[in-house]
Amino acid sequence: MKIPEWISYRGFIIEAVKREFRMKYQNSLFGMAWNVINPLAMIVVYTVIFAGLMRAKLPGIDSKYAYSIYLCAGTLTWGFFVEIISKEQTIFIENANLLKKINFPHGALLAIVIINALLNFSIVAFLFITFLLLTDNFPGWVILAAIPVLLLQTIFAIGLGLILGVLNVFFRDVGQFFAIFLQFWFWLTPIVYPADILPKVLRPYLAFNPMSPVIIAYQAIFVNHQLPAWETLWPIMSLGLVLCWLGLRLFKKHASEIVDEL
Repeated sequence: MKIPEWISYRGFIIEAVKREFRMKYQNSLFGMAWNVINPLAMIVVYTVIFAGLMRAKLPGIDSKYAYSIYLCAGTLTWGFFVEIISKEQTIFIENANLLKKINFPHGALLAIVIINALLNFSIVAFLFITFLLLTDNFPGWVILAAIPVLLLQTIFAIGLGLILGVLNVFFRDVGQFFAIFLQFWFWLTPIVYPADILPKVLRPYLAFNPMSPVIIAYQAIFVNHQLPAWETLWPIMSLGLVLCWLGLRLFKKHASEIVDEL
């Protein structure tokens, strides 16, 4: 099996990841502590507002933290999805000087984006799991099912983000349009509201939203402590693989044009 060329640049990738972390919190009083403070504040707000003040509960679940866990399961994983796509769609534009001056496998840039997103998400996930343990809402061994769901979500995000990244080089409106589209996509996904509250006539349309079964799978794991309905995830797995293939093909076809355009 041929080893991907970008793996030989792992030193470059590691240093780039470290540099991005340092630059993100440069001249910041609390530095990398913001990686913990931001998601922790989100979890506390959800818990206080929805579990404490509003006493919002999900049907059939007897826990005052149910709705805050429901929100965290959706918003935290959605944030991971958005981070990959957002960084990928500007990956070539933001690294224009690097692409012009240095000859290296461009897959290294993609690896940097994914590693950074996973590092940020791992901090958020650790805090979320700690919250589940402290509130006696840890799902047990079922939590392992979140790993393949996360993998499917990552593959889908990589494929979609890569296509957007290539198109954004030639059509800068793509990035602006997709930023707006993501806001609508968020509200068309059952993150804040349960899918069951939608009118029956609208529920079948959730099948056309590839992120719906992913978010529902996380909610099943963390809220209901159940394995997700795996059969509902086959479409996004297939779509993710197709998008990755299309994205790589599109990039290889226009690689030289991308550098010239930048």
